[in-house]
Amino acid sequence: MAELLSAEWVADLDAAARAGTAPAGVQVVIQQVVLDEDGDDELAYAIRIADGAISVELGRVEDADVTFTQDRATARAIATGDESAQAAFIAGRLRVGGDLRSVMDRAGALATLTDVFAPARAPGSRSERGA
Repeated sequence: MAELLSAEWVADLDAAARAGTAPAGVQVVIQQVVLDEDGDDELAYAIRIADGAISVELGRVEDADVTFTQDRATARAIATGDESAQAAFIAGRLRVGGDLRSVMDRAGALATLTDVFAPARAPGSRSERGA
């Protein structure tokens, strides 16, 4: 398994995403930006959902509906299930840009995607431990 929050991990996310399906008619692009502690380097990737297909691409995209930005420690905690995105947002460690309503309007459909990324989940993550 690739190291969490690496380019190889993003490739694993993409492979897992392409093996899954999303509800028909849902179209959204979710940009994730993970900043290193010094703020000089970042890992950016986008989750693209369109008409039943899901993919993940490395880098920043121009057509993101919403962008989530966080530091590496916060991204790791969210990815492993040790912290919820809501808790990180409330604490100010997760910033949201763009049209959050576009994602919220599709929340029910997006909730069905939880298990799509399971094959790329970090070993020992909370979700793998059954928590």
